[in-house]
This record gives sequence, structure tokens and C-alpha cells, in this order.
Amino acid sequence: MDIFDLPMVQDLVRQAFAEDVGAGDLTTQLTIAPEARARAEIATRESCVVAGLPLIRTVCELAGGGVEITECVAEGTDVGPGDVLARLSGPAHVLLTSERVLLNCLQRLSGIATLTARFVAAISGCGCRIVDTRKTTPGLRVLEKYAVRIGGGFNHRMRLDDGILIKDNHITAAGGLTPAVAAARVGAPHGMKIEVECSTLAEVAEALEAKAEVILLDNMSIETLSRAVRRIGGRAIIEASGGVTLDNVRAIASTGVDIISVGALTHSAPAIDLHMTLFLE
Repeated sequence: MDIFDLPMVQDLVRQAFAEDVGAGDLTTQLTIAPEARARAEIATRESCVVAGLPLIRTVCELAGGGVEITECVAEGTDVGPGDVLARLSGPAHVLLTSERVLLNCLQRLSGIATLTARFVAAISGCGCRIVDTRKTTPGLRVLEKYAVRIGGGFNHRMRLDDGILIKDNHITAAGGLTPAVAAARVGAPHGMKIEVECSTLAEVAEALEAKAEVILLDNMSIETLSRAVRRIGGRAIIEASGGVTLDNVRAIASTGVDIISVGALTHSAPAIDLHMTLFLE
């Protein structure tokens, strides 16, 4: 099933529409004849990677339907200022009532895809992956992680039941790293890897002794990351996280880690400046 057909996504769009429209688009109802028809263009004022175009149809259907939609670029396309993303034709009431929800969805998802693409480009040739985190907007995770994929990144856990990641607070609550790994191994689903967060080289050594399959190197300096990678020596998949920026991501990738997780992809991506222009038919 296409992600945009998922009941979860349909519900998200319905909630966004209800939030914006309420009992009805009062301005449009009072100023525009019900039979009026119009055309509209959705364009960008800045360079970006486009994400979220299939949501246009869903929003227009919620507003009353009857809109013919032509996508002028493909999902995931790099576009520049002034480029038209889609053309719409149909009842003016539907186009006007849909405008803000459409733009909100597109500008948010395109912003995430664009920032992700910049991180991916920054580590080109280094042989590791950019992945997201669970630092997402409440309720929008499935769409925001979709946008990461459109930007060329990969998804970490979607939910807590998607994987085992033993972090510092788990280690504290479990009485130590080694007992936490041992307990997780007893109940882990078949084939699921156990990942352990380490912030020191001593913790890395303990995680290796406990035979963790993935080691997350958290908030380490470039020098310490390099030492940790050498110490691990291919005995575990290596993830780096914490304080990752476009300025330092290539240096992190060059240490030899396999994965770099970046919370900023979803919690700090700036929205893209999009606009919709209406023309009467």
C-alpha cells in the first residue's frame, strides 16, 4: 500500500484540514460565487527537494473535490526558485479552502527532504548512511520519516517496538550495561540486533565484551570516534550521534562509522517558502 493511502496518513490530513477550516471557509463563502472555477499554480520561492505532492489530492478531496491536478515535477526532484510544482484546476471554493493546508504539508515535508539531501551530499563517497531519529513532530512521524527517505536518507526506528536500543537511562535502571544487554538478549525477537549507546571508550569495551551487535557512539569528539572505530574493529555495526551538523558530518563519516543519526533532520528542518497563485478561468 502507498504510504499516502495508509489510514494513519489519511487521518492526519483530515485532522490538519479540520484544524484549519473549522466549520467552513467563511471568507471564501462570503466573497466567491459557488459556481466560480479557477486555476492555480503551486510554486517555490527557493531551491528545495520536493516532497508531499500526493497529499494535494487528499486535501482537495476533503475540501469538496472536483479538482484536476497536474504534477509538474516528480516527487524527490531538485527544483529552483520560481519552479512550478503542480497546477490545479477546479472549483474556486475548493482551491481556496485547500490552499493553506496544502502549502503547510508541502513546505514541511520538502524542508525535511531538502535538509536530508544536504547531509547526504556532505558525506558522499564516505560509505556510511544518514539516518533519522524519533525526534519528530508528535503525530507526524510517518510523514516526516517518509520525507527523510525522499531526501536520500534512511529511517532508524519508527517506534519503540522496532528495535532494541539500550541508552544511558536504560543502563542506569538495569544496574549496568552488561546486565542490560544480557536481559535484552534473553527476550529479544529472533534476528533483532541489540544496540548499545556508549559515551566513553570504557563503555565501548564493555559493549564489545557483552557482544552488542550495534554500538552507538554518542557525543564523542572526532579523535575519540576514530579511536572507538579502531577498537571495535568490525566486530559491531557502528552508529555515531550527537551534535551532528553540516559542518562536521563529513569529518564524522571519515572516521569509519557505518551510520550517522541526525535528529535535526526532523526537529530543525526549516520549512520551504512555497506559494499558490490563483487565476480565474
